[in-house]
Formats: sequence, structure tokens, C-alpha cells
Amino acid sequence: MKLIVLAAGFATRLYPLTLKVPKALLPIGPVKDSSEKLLIDHVLDAASGITGIDQIHIVANALFFDQFVAWTKHRQTNQNSPPIDLVNDGATDENKRLGAVGDLQFVINERNIDDDIAVIAGDNLFSQPLTGFGEYCRSKNAPVVGVYDVGDLRHVSKYSEVRNETDGLITFFEEKPPKPNTTLVAIALYYYPRHALPLIKEYLDAGNNPDHSGRLIQWLYSRARCYAWPVPGTWLDVGSPETFEAARRMFGCENSLSSTNRNL
Repeated sequence: MKLIVLAAGFATRLYPLTLKVPKALLPIGPVKDSSEKLLIDHVLDAASGITGIDQIHIVANALFFDQFVAWTKHRQTNQNSPPIDLVNDGATDENKRLGAVGDLQFVINERNIDDDIAVIAGDNLFSQPLTGFGEYCRSKNAPVVGVYDVGDLRHVSKYSEVRNETDGLITFFEEKPPKPNTTLVAIALYYYPRHALPLIKEYLDAGNNPDHSGRLIQWLYSRARCYAWPVPGTWLDVGSPETFEAARRMFGCENSLSSTNRNL
């Protein structure tokens, strides 16, 4: 199985923090040996709980690609993990971005991937490893999306509302619902078995939204059996100054966003 990490966005909602540093390389903590752990380090630590991964592909934009190259050299020198392959999607600014689904298909094409894939957004933070995800996905042999209970209907409209059967089969999926009825949301954690990969291209070729990965599942679940997998522990979508600060607090960092900004 290949792991694809989507880290090519420009994170404009986090400006000025992300004007010169990609979101995935922002420091989250904790501090160790005078340096702070980065967001992408946490993402890969969580993904280490997914069994069967033999290659990690990280897609980044052209603007910040060199920073990922420098980080990768350090990560591979000091961490025991599958080989990391960086993929440059060529985007130099927000207006030229390929979008999450566009980047996913770009990596599949560029690296000629013909294998099962796990997909995770580079701004998803987990308090626990994603243990059991790989086994669950292989048992279903069908597309799978991670789900999380946000506990408040007011938050659901920012994400995707999901309803499923007791065996996980998705029976309803709506991206950014205006009037949600449940607090279970889909997050940017996916599995696509090898036989489902052509459906990603079919989705894009039909002119569907290339930017939001949840739109792909919304389109897909009525065409193929798709399953939900409950994410263990706490999950954060690091997409705003508020969630960035919450992420730093989760890992014991006391200094605020503003003080971090002065150090970047």
C-alpha cells in the first residue's frame, strides 16, 4: 500500500504564518533538543499505525518544495519509516493550485501508482496512531473514509455529514451540509483499493470539483460501496489560527500564535 500525503495547499487562512512556510512544516511541539516537532511529523507518526505501507508520497507545491526537500533529508536520517518521495505539483500560487483531488490524481499519474492507497491531508492532527485502519480497509476492499464525532451540530457544516450502517457502510454523505442532522463528520483520511483508482479519474474527467476531497466521496458513495472508519482519540483540522493554537496546546506548547509568528 502507498500513503499519499496532501500538502500542496497555500493555507491562506493562516496568513501571515504561512506566507513563507508551508502549513505542514509549522511547529506544533513538543520541544525536543531545542527544536519543535512539525505538523507533518505528527501526521506521519499517526500514519505509522497504518500497517502495510511501503512507500510515502508527499505532494507539495512548487513555492515551498525546497523546504520539503530539506525537511525530508532530516526526517529520513533520523526516523525509521518507509521511504519518502516528494512530488512537486508545479503550483506557484493559490490561483494555480490543483486542489486536493487534483493533486491525488497527479501523484497517481506521476508515479504510475497501481496499488492500494491511503490518503491523508497534511493538516490533520491526531492524538493517537491510526492503528487498525489498514486492517479495516483491507477487510472491506472498498473505499473508506475516516469519521469523527465533533459533538456539536454547529460545527458540522464546515465538514461533511456522514451516516452509516453498523458495519460502516455509508448510507448518506453531504459535503458542508446547510442543515446537518448528525455530528459525525468525514475527515481527510481515505483508503482507495487498487480497483477503485480509475473512479478518481472518472470523477475529475466529468468536471467535478477538484479542490475538496469530500466531494469525491459524496459522488462515489452512490456508485460504489464506501465505508466509514471511526478515528480514535482526538482529531484536529489545523485550518485556522484558532485550531493552530489548539494544536500547540494539545502538545504542551504555551506560547501563542503571535509569539510563534515572530519566530518563523
